This record gives sequence, structure tokens and C-alpha cells, in this order.
Amino acid sequence: MSANQLRLCHRDDIPEGAARGFLPLPDAPRNVIVVNRGGQLHAYMDSCPHYRGGTPMAWRKDAYLDSEGAHLACHAHGALFDIETGACVSGPCLGRKLTRVPLSEAPDGSISVPAQVAGRAARES
Repeated sequence: MSANQLRLCHRDDIPEGAARGFLPLPDAPRNVIVVNRGGQLHAYMDSCPHYRGGTPMAWRKDAYLDSEGAHLACHAHGALFDIETGACVSGPCLGRKLTRVPLSEAPDGSISVPAQVAGRAARES
């Protein structure tokens, strides 16, 4: 892994149909949400766009999906987001999107994000 990448987790840490939050650095104020849907990993900053500066979306650790597991959900505002695109499909932030985070996967299954994600997390808090 290069110096400009931060390791988040291993692919096996996110089971199919699940979403988990990972801090890009131990002192980062925001998680990166990683969702495994159909074997594809999608990642977004844990920051609902309803309010300026964003709001954390989970009501408890790793509770990022709605009850059906079909959408990412902001449990503070009731907003629902498309897992593949991050677009708000229901709730007070229609027309907005979650901030996508690019992922890299190493041959050993390690998942990493660009180092600047830790800086973005600080700016969005």
C-alpha cells in the first residue's frame, strides 16, 4: 500500500448485504461507510447532506441501512440513499448525494482509501 493510501479494513470484514463504518485514522471525526452489495463495495462519508456540515447517519454502530437493507439511511432525518449512487431517493435532502469515497483493493483483500479522505472527514465535521 502506498503512503497516500489509508487501510480501512479487509474485504471479508463487510459481509454481503451489510454496511460498516470505519475511521480512516484513529482520531478522524467521521467514518467512511462501506457497503457490500452484490459483491461490489461502495463507500461514502458518514455525513448526511441535509444540514450544512453533514450529520452522522447511524443511530448505533454500523446501523447504516434501512430495515429492508435496500438503502443507506440517515436515522436522524429519515432520508434514504441509493447504495450504488449515493443519491437521496426519499426524505429532506432530495436532489443531493452522499460524498463518494474511492476505494482500492489490494490482492490480499485489504481495502484502502486516499489519505486526503481523513482531511475531508475533518472538514465535514
